Amino acid sequence: MTDQDLGRIVDLLTRQVSHWQAPRWSAPAAAGEGTRGDAVYHLVQRLADLAADVEGRVRQAVPRLDNDASLPDQLRVVAADLVAADPAPELLVAAAGDVAAVRALL
Repeated sequence: MTDQDLGRIVDLLTRQVSHWQAPRWSAPAAAGEGTRGDAVYHLVQRLADLAADVEGRVRQAVPRLDNDASLPDQLRVVAADLVAADPAPELLVAAAGDVAAVRALL
């Protein structure tokens, strides 16, 4: 697994959801609790936490913005931050797996 593989799966997810309006974001996720927006937000937070861990920084909460339409951009940013942190290959595999799992929920 490479940073390009993670970038590819993030790109697939962001293309899938970037055109969504509020009703699609607020619809229930296919499994688990919460909405589709909640699922993507929690993914953004997990990737941000991984990047913080790799960089040796304290984990911080990613702000949940009022409009879930901003989530694809947040996802792109935190995924790029994770890649820039130069994580071990197994972390890239885990991150790509998280992205794929959320994609399946939507």
